[in-house]
Amino acid sequence: MAGKYFEELEIGQTFRHQPGRTVTEADNVWFSCLTMNPQPLHVDFHAAEKAEFGKPLVNSLFTRGVAVELSVGETTLGSTVSKLDFEKVKFPKPVFHGYTIYSETE
Repeated sequence: MAGKYFEELEIGQTFRHQPGRTVTEADNVWFSCLTMNPQPLHVDFHAAEKAEFGKPLVNSLFTRGVAVELSVGETTLGSTVSKLDFEKVKFPKPVFHGYTIYSETE
């Protein structure tokens, strides 16, 4: 499905975006390093083992970026040069290497 113009959107319309995106260790480490985020929970396996989850946690900005960009094909591809408004972003559970992220837009 191609992106939508503003006039084509309806209040309450929901898009469940497919396919999802499986996160790799490389995704997390590269993103964390490229964005200058030295948080050991993302890049240091030994430090992460001692923390709450016992393993590296995927950088939340990477998680948000993937969730948002999954929406491009159905919301903005070819129809706009900006993003729609973000009213609410939730991180209900941690994301770890090997998890697949899915998103939906309302």
